[in-house]
Amino acid sequence: MILSDRTQFLTRFLTHRPFFIEKPLSIMASQITNFHEIESTLQFQELLSADLQRISLLNFWAPWAEPCKQMNEVVNELSKKYPKLLVLNIEAETHAEIAESFDVEAVPLFVVLQGHTLLERISGADAPKLTQAIATHTTGPVVPKPQSITTQSPASASDSIFLESEKTETPEELEKRMHMLMNQSKVVLFMKGSPDAPRCGFSRKISTLLRDNNVEFTHFDILTDEAVRQGLKKLNDWPTFPQLIVKGELVGGLDIVQEMVDNGELKEAIA
Repeated sequence: MILSDRTQFLTRFLTHRPFFIEKPLSIMASQITNFHEIESTLQFQELLSADLQRISLLNFWAPWAEPCKQMNEVVNELSKKYPKLLVLNIEAETHAEIAESFDVEAVPLFVVLQGHTLLERISGADAPKLTQAIATHTTGPVVPKPQSITTQSPASASDSIFLESEKTETPEELEKRMHMLMNQSKVVLFMKGSPDAPRCGFSRKISTLLRDNNVEFTHFDILTDEAVRQGLKKLNDWPTFPQLIVKGELVGGLDIVQEMVDNGELKEAIA
């Protein structure tokens, strides 16, 4: 089997270790505790590669995301309940290289592995689902039926979130629905999560920016509707989120909105 360039990159990312390290200190520490706060990419690689038969839980989180605080407590309890489980806490924005290799787009995100084999991805603060997943994969001898391999690009968990209407919605109907969403108020923010519980750093920053400048706006969580998420990228010719819409037209993302706030253009645009 010929591996893709991304597969080869991730294989090197997960398995590369300096030749002079015979027994890394972080691996020695793993013999004492199964819970680790990741401080470097090298530490992450060493811990994950030390035992390819071991079940691992990767917890991608951010200190500003309120749902992460609750889920961090859940993860901590799981590490105590399952001492053979390797638990790696990874602050997503601090360790962007690791987060990117696992296609982390929003937090919290949980990845369950056996060695380098992906067993399950869980998006969002779903404590029952995470608890059940760990119980399932750590009970008895594990013969994994992997969804994919982490050396490939696993599908985002949010890809499985669809509205019922998407199954029968025509492109024309979708475009009409997107225009309705874009015109539901004078200012609409398409973001990941909500202003009170954002699920990515850019969404957090732009919603805070709007609030700090007393801009009234409604929001739409694009993680709840994959059709709208992909459709807006094409409709607005803008590949990323958040997207700020003013009077039914795209203004831009965080950088553009920040610039417009600074020079007074945003205030004029919404007047």
